Amino acid sequence: MKYLLQAVTTLLLLFTTSLAFAASSTIKIGGLFSVTGPASFLGEPERNTAKMVVDEINAKGGIKGKKLELVVYDTQGDATKAVQAANRLIKDDKVVAIVGPSTTGESMAVIPVAEKEGVPLISCAAGSKITDPVKKWIFKTAQNDYLAVNKIYDHLNKKKISKVAIITVSDGFGSSGREQLKAYAAKHGIQIVVDDTYGPKDTDMTSQLTKIRASQAQAIICWGTNPGPAVIAKNVRQLGIKLPLFMSHGVSSNKFIELAGDAAEGIILPTGRVLVCDALPKTDKQKSSLQAFVKDCKTHYNAEGDHFGGHAWDAVMLLKGAIERGGDTPAAIRDQLEKTKLFAGIGGIFSFSATDHAGLGKDAFVLVQIKKKDFVLLK
Repeated sequence: MKYLLQAVTTLLLLFTTSLAFAASSTIKIGGLFSVTGPASFLGEPERNTAKMVVDEINAKGGIKGKKLELVVYDTQGDATKAVQAANRLIKDDKVVAIVGPSTTGESMAVIPVAEKEGVPLISCAAGSKITDPVKKWIFKTAQNDYLAVNKIYDHLNKKKISKVAIITVSDGFGSSGREQLKAYAAKHGIQIVVDDTYGPKDTDMTSQLTKIRASQAQAIICWGTNPGPAVIAKNVRQLGIKLPLFMSHGVSSNKFIELAGDAAEGIILPTGRVLVCDALPKTDKQKSSLQAFVKDCKTHYNAEGDHFGGHAWDAVMLLKGAIERGGDTPAAIRDQLEKTKLFAGIGGIFSFSATDHAGLGKDAFVLVQIKKKDFVLLK
C-alpha cells in the first residue's frame, strides 16, 4: 500500500509538472470580436485574420519557442457581452493581452476592465476617445476618426466646398465622428449647415435627407457603419439629390458596395491603403505588407483582405513584436507596445509613445472613390 501511494504521488507530481510545462509553453491572447450581429462585417474578418496570423506565427515556431493560443469570444456587438467576455478572458482564461473589441461603444465599455486588471488591450475600433486621453493599458490599431475627418475636409477645401450637411449614426462611432466633424470644421473654413442623426436600426432616412436637400449644403458627409450608410446612399439616389456624398472609413469594405448597389457609385471615403494596395507606388513603405496580407486572406479564406481585418493583423503583429522584445507578461507587453516605432502595418506606420497610444499620423488614410463597384484611389 505504501509503495502504491508513493507511485500515485509520483505520477501526480509528474502530471502536475507536465501541465505546468504545457501552460508555460504557450502564450494566451484574447480576442473580442463582433463575429455575429449588426457589426459582423467588422468582427468576422477581424476574427479570421487574428486566427490566420496566429496560425502563421505558430507554423514558424511561435515566439521565443512558445506557441500563441488565441481565445476568442463573440460579443455580437453588445457592450454588456463584451464586458462579460473581457472579464472571462482575464480571470478564467488568464490571457496576457486582448485584441478588440470591434466597435467604439464596446471598447469604451471594456476599457475600465482592462485598466483595473492591468492587461493590455489593443482595440480594433476607430473612436478617438478610446486612446484620447491616453490610458495606461489601452492601445488601438484603427485609424483615429479625426484623421478621416481632416482627409475629407482637405479634399473639400481643394474643391472649394465650404457648406456641408452631416448625418451621423447615434452610437459610439457616430457620436465620436460627429464630435470631430464639428471640432475641425472651422479650422478648414467649413460651415455645417445641417447637423442630423439617425438610429443604428433605422431603415429610412428620407426625412433627414429632404431637410438636407432644402438646405444650402454643397456636400453630404455620412458617418456610420453598415447597414445605415447604404440606406442613406439609396435614399440620396431615390430623392434625386445630386450633392457629392462622402462616407466615413466605417464602410471601408466591399460589403458596403454590396449593400448599396448602384447607389454606391461616385461615393468618396477615406480608408487605409489595403483596398487599393496594387495602385500604390513601389516606394510605399506599406505596400509589401499589404500585398502579403491580401494574398494570405485569399489563400486562407478565399476572401478579400480588407480594412477591418487589417486592424486585427496589426494588433497581433504588434503583440508579437512586443513579446519578442520584452517577454510575455502583461506589464512587459504594455511597456514594449508603448516603445514601438515605425512598424509598417496594414493601417499605417505605427509609432506609439507615452503620450500617443494610437500611433498613426495623417498619412494613414488615402481617399478612394467607388467606381463600377470597385474602390479607386483618388490622387
